[in-house]
Amino acid sequence: MLRLGMLKLEMRPQPSRLMSWLSPLIALVLTVLIGIALFSLLGKDPLKALQVFFVEPLRSGYALAELSVKAVPLVLIALGLAVCFRSNLWNIGAEGQFVLGALAGGWVAMQADAQSSRGIVLLILAAGVAGGMAWAALTALLRDRFNANEILVSLMLVYVAEMLLSWLVYGPWKDPQGYNFPQTITFLAPTKIPRLVDGWRMNIGVLVALAAVVAFTLFLFRTYRGFALQVGGLAPAAARYAGFSSRGALWTALLVSGGMAGLAGALEAAGPLGQLTPYVPVGYGFAAIIVAFVGRLHPVGIVFSAVLMSMFYIGGELAQSRLGLPKSLTGVFQGLLLFSLLACDTLIAYRIRWSRPS
Repeated sequence: MLRLGMLKLEMRPQPSRLMSWLSPLIALVLTVLIGIALFSLLGKDPLKALQVFFVEPLRSGYALAELSVKAVPLVLIALGLAVCFRSNLWNIGAEGQFVLGALAGGWVAMQADAQSSRGIVLLILAAGVAGGMAWAALTALLRDRFNANEILVSLMLVYVAEMLLSWLVYGPWKDPQGYNFPQTITFLAPTKIPRLVDGWRMNIGVLVALAAVVAFTLFLFRTYRGFALQVGGLAPAAARYAGFSSRGALWTALLVSGGMAGLAGALEAAGPLGQLTPYVPVGYGFAAIIVAFVGRLHPVGIVFSAVLMSMFYIGGELAQSRLGLPKSLTGVFQGLLLFSLLACDTLIAYRIRWSRPS
C-alpha cells in the first residue's frame, strides 16, 4: 500500500533572524498572488488591476507626491505604535488619538484671522500633539489606576472621539455659511501646512516624518530610556530587577504614541483637508498597526511598509474609478497582507519539514 509523506512544522532551536526579515516579503508575494486570483474571479484583467495598485501610484512626480500625502500620517502613527508594541502595550486606539489631534489643531486654526503669521502652524502642530497625548492619557490612567485592559479602552475611545467630532461639526463648530453641511469654516491661508511644491499637495509633513524616523531610531536603539522600554516589553521581570519603572514605561509609551497620532491628525486637518468634517477619520490609525508590524517595528522598515500601504489606498481609489471595483478593496488588500504576515511569521519560530511515512 502506498503511503504518502506529509508536511509538518518543527520548532527551530532558536528564532530565525533571516525569516524575521523575509516574512514581510513572502507575505507581500502571497498577497499579490491571492489578489490575482481575486481579480480573476471578479472578471477583471489581473495584470491591469495589479498595474493600478503597484505601478500607477509610482508613475510620475505628481503620483509620488500624492503617495506621500497618504504615507506621512501612516509613518507618524506607526512610529508611535512601534514604541508601544515594543513595550508590550497594545494601543489599538490610535485612530481616536488621530481625531483628537485633528480637533485640537483645527480649533487653533479656527482662531486665526487674516493678520495671523505663519508661525501659527507651529501652534497647530503642538496642539495636535497635546490633543493626541491627552486622549492616550485616558487609556494610561485607566490602565495605571484600575488595571483596565488598554486594548479595549483605547479601542472604545475611538468611537467616543468620532462622536465628539460629529457633535462639533454638526453643532458648535458648524460653518454658518456652509449651506447646512456638517463642516467647520475653511481654514485661512496662514494656517495651512506649507507645501513643498506649488500645485502639489505634498507638504512639510514629509520632512517632519523623515525627522521623526531618525529621532525614533536614535531613541529606540541609542538611548537608555528606549532600551528600558524594550526590556520592559521583552522581559518584565528582568526590567523590574534592573530597576526600570513599569509605570513610567506605560505612561511614556502611550503618551509618545498618542502624541504622534495627534501630530498626524493636525497635519491632516491643516494640510490636505483644510477644515474639519465627519470624514476626518479614514482608518489611518488602524492601518498603521499593519504598517508597524510589516515594518518589523523598526523606524526604517516602517517607511517602506507605509509606502506599500499608501499604494493600497491609492490603488483602491483608482480601481474604483477605472475598473469599477468597490473602494473597499483597499481594506481587502490590507487584511490579506496582515493575515499573510501572521501566517509567514510562524516560520520565524518553526520550519517546515517533510515527514516520511514510517
